[in-house]
Amino acid sequence: MQIVNLMTSDPIVINPDDTLANAKAVMDDGRFRRLPVVEAGRLVGILTERDIREHIGYLGSTRVNAAMRTAVVTLTPYNTVEDAARLMLKHKIGGLPIVADGKLVGIVTTSDLLRAFLLVVAGTSKIMNG
Repeated sequence: MQIVNLMTSDPIVINPDDTLANAKAVMDDGRFRRLPVVEAGRLVGILTERDIREHIGYLGSTRVNAAMRTAVVTLTPYNTVEDAARLMLKHKIGGLPIVADGKLVGIVTTSDLLRAFLLVVAGTSKIMNG
């Protein structure tokens, strides 16, 4: 299965010049654990809950670009679910931005992979049980 069939398209993003307080509010409202950081349509980093926790007490005065990670592991929409699972396990991360031609087009998370796993298990169960 290709990631394009599983990813969340057009994910909520944050600008590198935004404050961590604003990023935390967006993450809390959406119940996200990570936010892609996009500037002029291009993925420039990713911000996680852990990154925000490291700046507690300074969220209103710290910019996203001071806390985000710029070495971002990504996939294309044409990679497979298996590719995503392998990368997430290898790098011990819970989400991967999906990039096409340098532009962010989606995100896939551990929850998405578990959802795909359940679909496979349910389909296999139907086949096995007639």
